[in-house]
Amino acid sequence: MIVTSSMPKVRFAPSPTGKLHVGNLRTALVNYLYARANGGTFMLRIDDTDTERSTAEFEAAIRADLQWMGMGWDCEDRQSDRIARYDWALSHLIETGRAYACYETAEELALKRKAQLNAGRPPVYDRAALKLSDEQKAAYEAEGRKPHYRFRLTDEEVTWTDLVRGDVAYHMSALSDPVIIREDGRYIYTLASVVDDIDHEITTILRGEDHVTNSAAQIQLFEALGAKAPQMGHMALLAGADGEGLSKRIGSLSIEELRGNGMRAEAIASLLSRIGTSQPITLFETMADVIAGFDITSYGRATAKFDPAELASLNAKLIQALSFADVSGELSALNITDEGFWLAVRGNLDKVEDAAIWWAICHDDISTIIEDKALCAAAITALPDGPITSDIWKPWTKAISEATGAKGRGLFMPLRLALTGRDAGPEVAGLLPFIGRERLIARLSGDA
Repeated sequence: MIVTSSMPKVRFAPSPTGKLHVGNLRTALVNYLYARANGGTFMLRIDDTDTERSTAEFEAAIRADLQWMGMGWDCEDRQSDRIARYDWALSHLIETGRAYACYETAEELALKRKAQLNAGRPPVYDRAALKLSDEQKAAYEAEGRKPHYRFRLTDEEVTWTDLVRGDVAYHMSALSDPVIIREDGRYIYTLASVVDDIDHEITTILRGEDHVTNSAAQIQLFEALGAKAPQMGHMALLAGADGEGLSKRIGSLSIEELRGNGMRAEAIASLLSRIGTSQPITLFETMADVIAGFDITSYGRATAKFDPAELASLNAKLIQALSFADVSGELSALNITDEGFWLAVRGNLDKVEDAAIWWAICHDDISTIIEDKALCAAAITALPDGPITSDIWKPWTKAISEATGAKGRGLFMPLRLALTGRDAGPEVAGLLPFIGRERLIARLSGDA
């Protein structure tokens, strides 16, 4: 049942019914890294058979997010162009006795499930539709009912060696025959995905552990359509930092939102590629480094914990190592073109956009705090003549200390508050050239 290949082909198959979020991006990333690490092919397949909810805008956003992450794909397809293939598959399954028409309404099925549960039985479909005569079917259709179709599972154990979970076994008697086409004619993912994977020669399917039972049924679908199932790997789903189920807020955190909050693609990839593995969380500065550090065998069954604070920490570490060339375009959009300024402030930034805050602190009128008037007056007197550079900081503060007796925090905090209005931030020495003599004196005088 397992196809092996030294040149794997994997796919990421998003439905364009919403924005890409951390959960499905992690699935996309693992597939992308697996392909790139093994010299394989990464395919983008747009699962747009849900015509009521799929939109071109969501599709465009998904594509933009993948490109921003640096996860280019090698080939693509979309399900809405492949309906004829699904029609063929359905006809083949009907002809071979593996698909059958059902006429129960949603309400009738709900009542059946409720009755089974009340009786202490698992809510498995009872295959009542298989007992319908042609006359009964005709009578239902005369009422206006349209059939949905189910795939008939064989009563046997399905086994496979999972790339993450190891040996897996499911007995089909515990599962309902899955619906493969709705009464409105829309194909369900269960069938469409299998047909796509066969036609696209997908060798490896990597997805969340919530698909394990789907995989068991789909393995029989592959076989019913004359194909072998690909390798499969089912990763633990994301949870919050406390290990509890992922909250709605985190689970729906879109990549667009993360990008808007200043998170870098490399930081996101670094975190999502390592949570749920036995490997330590490591900051990778390039996608090539993420690929080089990827190991599918390191994924385990333990809960994968996503912590936004951990992402922010990685992001800050990444920002603080970026050269001016790395961010010159972003800084230019903020009207910042001075490399020296970037080098002066980057060590205290959480995101590139925060540089604009310190640019304004240095160049604009701000509200400062005069905590020690005598010390600030002494600072004005001790301010050396000549250009204001970062090099004057040590001799200047030494002179202020000698004049006032202030030392340590009692010396430096009043100066920081008077010059920047903040009690923390970049080294004041590095900011001096950008504040300039006139503003230095005005702020120390309390006239800023």
